[in-house]
Amino acid sequence: MAYDKFNILTSSAVPLPIENVDTDQIIPARFLKATERKGFGDNLFRDWRYNADNSPKESFVLNNPIYGGKILVGGKNFGSGSSREHAAWAVYDYGFRCVVSSFFADIFRNNCLNIGVLPVQVSAEFLDEIYKAIETDPKTELEISLPEQTITIKATGAQESFDINDYKKANMLNGFDDIDYLLNIKENIREFALDRPL
Repeated sequence: MAYDKFNILTSSAVPLPIENVDTDQIIPARFLKATERKGFGDNLFRDWRYNADNSPKESFVLNNPIYGGKILVGGKNFGSGSSREHAAWAVYDYGFRCVVSSFFADIFRNNCLNIGVLPVQVSAEFLDEIYKAIETDPKTELEISLPEQTITIKATGAQESFDINDYKKANMLNGFDDIDYLLNIKENIREFALDRPL
């Protein structure tokens, strides 16, 4: 499934300074029956967002109107637990295009990269700077440059670099998933196959 190209994202951010956020908290197992990548955003952090009677919990950050944007700033070890792709789907479907943390679980990181969510891993010190900037001004913006592989706190100019696999970077810049990538080079594959002995 193709998704929007990712180049430079400038946005305010939603702070979630909780460590060890696992995939069952991101999208509880009871919501995993669907097979399409739609509708999961409604249940992102479902048990943290809503009471038993489905009323919003005012204390949870996604229900706080002062925060918003396309960037989620999570605590250390974000996306641990089971390997469910639905966790990344829920993050994307809610409207986040980037998750920032000081450490990601590998499978969650890869699931995000496969669907157009950029996981940006920063140092613990820089993560603290981001939280402080948002606490000072909830509307403060972060700039995520995929071409330069940098994240910048616009208000202070503080900046840090992040790593990303070259293949996944190219796919995100083009809005490709793995199938789109193969379709894009099908002529090269056909030419290669013609040169091979039968």
